[in-house]
Amino acid sequence: MTEVLLAVSGVAALTGGVLVFTLDSMARVTFALLGSLVCVGGVVALLGLPYLGVVIVLMMVMEMLIMAVFMVAYMMNPAGLMPMSMLHNKRGAAAVSGGVFLALVAGIALAPWPDRAGTPPRDSTVQVGAELMRGQMLTMVTLGFVLLATMVSATVLATRRGRYDRFGDDLDRPARDPVSGGVGR
Repeated sequence: MTEVLLAVSGVAALTGGVLVFTLDSMARVTFALLGSLVCVGGVVALLGLPYLGVVIVLMMVMEMLIMAVFMVAYMMNPAGLMPMSMLHNKRGAAAVSGGVFLALVAGIALAPWPDRAGTPPRDSTVQVGAELMRGQMLTMVTLGFVLLATMVSATVLATRRGRYDRFGDDLDRPARDPVSGGVGR
């Protein structure tokens, strides 16, 4: 069953990656990339590293959703749904990506794979977590708060309106919209 799930997740990840370059809008591309990266997290979890797989899924979901929200809020076209091409220099990109793919496949096929030495750890999640976070937990927590503060600050600075600018002082009647001059809701 694990092999079937691994194959399905791998094919789904590859399909999502192809869709990134074939869809015609930034919003659709964002969700195709999200699907592809969630499948990659599933592959990592199926390969025996569930902690790392879940971390990949959580990071990618939050990153792609934030990207989608900012596209809807700030893109010139309606929510990133206008047709566009994600491809530039199609022939050159196809040649380079095809060459890299063939080189990686050749490396996998021709590399002398070592035999397993020793036994696998009892809990790979603890081992991976310790390796990823040993001595870096304070850095990661601080970085998370800095990124959150940056996103909130960028949103606050991007608008001239305050929290109460849409309605009058009593918040019971529409006021003139300070940006467009029209009546607010």
